[in-house]
Amino acid sequence: MSLSSKSLILLRQKITEGLRIQRDTSDTVEYIDASNVVGDICARQNHTVFARRGCGKTLLLHHSSHALAKTPVRTVYLNCEDFKRHSFPNVLIEILDALFREIEKHLSGWFGKKKKSKELVRKIRDDLAKLRSSADVHEEKVRQLSAAEESAAVENSLGASLSVLEVKTGSALTATARNETERTFRRRSEKLRELDSWLPRLKEQVREFFEASTSVTAVFLQIDDLYHLKKSDQPFVVDYIHRLCKDVPLYFKIATLRHASSLYVDLDGQPIGAQERHDYQPINIDYTFSDFARTRNQNRDIFYEFAKSAGITKAEFDSLFKGAGFDRLVMAGGGVPRDTLSLFLEVLATVKSQGGEKIGKDDVRVISKSNFEKRIGELKQDSEGGEQDVLMRGIFVLREFCLSRETNAFLVREKELQQNDGYRLLIYRLLDYRIIHSAASALTHKSQPGTYQAFVVDIGCYAHLRKLDGRFNEVDVSAQETKERLRSAPIFEYSNFNSSLKSAPSNVEDALLGAGPDESDLG
Repeated sequence: MSLSSKSLILLRQKITEGLRIQRDTSDTVEYIDASNVVGDICARQNHTVFARRGCGKTLLLHHSSHALAKTPVRTVYLNCEDFKRHSFPNVLIEILDALFREIEKHLSGWFGKKKKSKELVRKIRDDLAKLRSSADVHEEKVRQLSAAEESAAVENSLGASLSVLEVKTGSALTATARNETERTFRRRSEKLRELDSWLPRLKEQVREFFEASTSVTAVFLQIDDLYHLKKSDQPFVVDYIHRLCKDVPLYFKIATLRHASSLYVDLDGQPIGAQERHDYQPINIDYTFSDFARTRNQNRDIFYEFAKSAGITKAEFDSLFKGAGFDRLVMAGGGVPRDTLSLFLEVLATVKSQGGEKIGKDDVRVISKSNFEKRIGELKQDSEGGEQDVLMRGIFVLREFCLSRETNAFLVREKELQQNDGYRLLIYRLLDYRIIHSAASALTHKSQPGTYQAFVVDIGCYAHLRKLDGRFNEVDVSAQETKERLRSAPIFEYSNFNSSLKSAPSNVEDALLGAGPDESDLG
């Protein structure tokens, strides 16, 4: 390759270290603010940051903490992955305790060395410890469900929603899921009673903290990766955090996957959680294929930043690619920076080991399947109970539809997405996990009425199959005529979806990931 081995080794090291942003090390990676969201996230307002995995949600939170360092605002960072195996309401108690543990750690710097402040935070943490013990007593009651009920009760999850699609059939099953939701609500209401009665006193204690401070006027509570909590717990956690922050100088900054999260529910006419645009403002930092040039430029700027840290110029970095190599890399990464960076490391090593000089589109094609397999693994790890099987079947059905139509693109009627909750949820969950990618919205078809959303399946679904060579009509989302080509893409009809979903093979994962008959001749 044209760059020296020393430069490439340093570039690989910089990218490898930056793939996962760790607390207190984010200053090694610059946040590329293409949409001017740093100013928003630093404002005294509740926010929720939505984006797929790997788009920079955590980096944005940490970057904002650095930006606020010289202001009278302080931040407390919590990652919900640390609490994902905790039962409710222990998970809420643990989050509250983590908040006040951080405040206790910075007590003298933020709120002065007053004895009263020290006693206040110690009292709060002691009260939380007592509540945690109390919650453990109730936990046994939570588990008093039969195996049959548990299999039916995937609360507020895809499995329950897709009962509409008859994936889970039977009125009795539907009633069981509904009854379980109601029972859970009643059970949680009982367990939250003590926390609720304590809330006014807790808020008064928070006010006392700020009255004692001469340097800190507000604290931002950064709650990262909310989607790691059980989906049915999320609105209850958000509800309490929202009420805690109201009318005191606390503001929440949540970061999560949009369609794997439940920030608000209405149960028996009672609102639980926080409503978008009413209780918090959304910040979307995702980049899709609907504006591929913008997504490509965003990813390229991130690579340039890493190259700069390794002493490599923009021109030298660009020289690592040939033809449409970089565009194909962004496509294979789904436009997600972390996926694109990770793929770059893999394909760079492969090309270099084979004595190649530059990365081309075929080099990316060869490794795209392994990236698809990683995404399947993430989906399995994050999805709950019965929804996992439904999601896997959904992937299989969409892939088979595209392969049978010999194209990577498909259209979905916007009206059908609006009218069918389970169908919409499945499509959007697959978007979250980068199995399919958004290519256009409010699109008109060349010969059919209505408006459509356009999607492309991930390159890893098909790029490794030699049998498609020469007759697969791939829509290149980087091309200028993409929108026009999408207008004639096949329509994925809701009416055919249910039967296709039920006819998927029982060993659907093997069908998706197993070696196909045409893979053995891959170069």
